[in-house]
Amino acid sequence: MVSRKCRTGFSAVICNALCFAGIALADTPGESPSIERGERVYQKFCALCHGANLEGQPNWRQRNDDGRLPAPPHDESGHTWHHADDVLFGITKFGLVPPYGPPDYVSDMPAWGEVLSDVDIWNVLAYIKSRWPEHIRQHQTEITARSRRRGAE
Repeated sequence: MVSRKCRTGFSAVICNALCFAGIALADTPGESPSIERGERVYQKFCALCHGANLEGQPNWRQRNDDGRLPAPPHDESGHTWHHADDVLFGITKFGLVPPYGPPDYVSDMPAWGEVLSDVDIWNVLAYIKSRWPEHIRQHQTEITARSRRRGAE
């Protein structure tokens, strides 16, 4: 079990997110993501830092006294939807390390790849995306498509 703690005293968890609400991702291994399973995993691992309603921690854009940023929201008020699926998956699995974060960046965000399966990460991301308004989901889908076209070049 993960014993790391957020600066707010909650267990540190990220489920920085991906997957189209109810639509399988092109790179999801095996099967279509399960929003229901994603919600259960999110509530168990992610909600302690990112909020039960995806609201994030207060003042998430302002650094704490230790220089670290509080956990951001995963709802439409945050920046999760500004990132392509592959980036969100990478942050969740590997943490905020290059290429997903700057070198030497210090964060309370752990890598979850040894705790959560790839399928569970995709499920959590599907759950998060299912909570976004349609226009936000569409915009994030376009960001993902552009990112994948660039990667294929």
